[in-house]
Amino acid sequence: MRAGHYENRAKSVDIMIRGSRAVIEDLVDCGVDFEKKDGRFVYTREGAHSQPRILFHEDETGKEITSKLLWQVRQLPNVTILEHTTMTDLVVRQGRCQGVRAARNGQGISILAENTILATGGIGGLYEHSTNYPHLTGDSLRLAKKYGVRLDHLDYVQIHPTVLFSEKPGRRFLLSESLRGEGALLYNNAGQRFVDELKPRDVVTQAIQAEMKREGAKHVWLSLKDIDTETLHHHFPNICARCREDGYDVDHEWIPVVPAQHYFMGGIWVDSDSHTTMDGLYAVGETSCNGVHGANRLASNSLLESLVFAKRAAGCIAGEMVVERAVSL
Repeated sequence: MRAGHYENRAKSVDIMIRGSRAVIEDLVDCGVDFEKKDGRFVYTREGAHSQPRILFHEDETGKEITSKLLWQVRQLPNVTILEHTTMTDLVVRQGRCQGVRAARNGQGISILAENTILATGGIGGLYEHSTNYPHLTGDSLRLAKKYGVRLDHLDYVQIHPTVLFSEKPGRRFLLSESLRGEGALLYNNAGQRFVDELKPRDVVTQAIQAEMKREGAKHVWLSLKDIDTETLHHHFPNICARCREDGYDVDHEWIPVVPAQHYFMGGIWVDSDSHTTMDGLYAVGETSCNGVHGANRLASNSLLESLVFAKRAAGCIAGEMVVERAVSL
C-alpha cells in the first residue's frame, strides 16, 4: 500500500495476499521449480520490501512459471492453442461479449465463446525504450474503448530504474530489482552513491533521472561487487551471461544502467473476479486494472497478482456452461 501511494484498492490487495499460498501450491503441483535449500523454500528481497518474501527460480522466475504452465495446458485434450493469430475485434451482440474476431494465416475467423478473457499484456511496445516485447501494444484497451468498456488509471505507467544501457534499438534487458535486494549499489559517473537502492521503484527512478540530468550523462552505474560471488552467479546466471555478452565483467566492473518503461498499472477496470463492465468479458494480468498496485507496483507483485486474479476469473467462469467454437468469416 505504501509503495502504491495508498491508491491501491484495499480489497484487491487483501484478496491477493490471502490467495497467494494456494497459488504457490498450484504452481508447485504444475512442476514450477522454486529455489530451495535443505528442502525448504528460499526467499529473496526486492526494492521496498521490509524482509525477504519472494520465491524465485534463478533470475527467470516468469519464464519458469509460464513454460511449466504452458506444458500443462498442452496436455489438456479440451484446449486448442492458435499460434500466429491476431485479435482484430470483439464479437459483441446485444451488449454482451460473445468472443473475438481474429486474423490467422491471412484468413478472418471468429472465435465464439460464452465467456472471453483478455490477457494481452501491457503497452510497452508503444514506447521507444521498454523492457516489454514490441508486440505488446495495448490492443485490448483499444477494443475496450471502442465498445465503452470501462478503463482505469491509464496514466499509471511504471518506469523500471535499472535496465542495461545500450545504444542499440529494441527491447531493453532488465537488471532485476533482486540485485539491489542482494546488495548491488548505484553510483553516478563521479563514483558517488546518490540514493537508497531499496526505496520503491518510482523513488529510485526519479533519483537516477535527476542524477543523469545533473551530470548530463546517458546512464549511471550499478555495482554488483557487494553481492556474494556464489549468490551472484547462482541466483542471477542469465543476467551475468547477458552482461558478459555485452562486454561487462560483473565480478570486477560496474554495469551501465538507465531507467526504461516496464509495467502498466492501469488498464481495463475489473472487479474482484476479474469481470469487466461488459457481460461475458473478463481481463487479467497487465491488461486489467484490479487496483492491487495503486500508482506504483511493488516489485514482483505482478506475477502473483496475475495468477491470483486469473484463478478467480476461471473459478467464476467454471460455474457456467462454456461453449466455444471457431468458424470462418
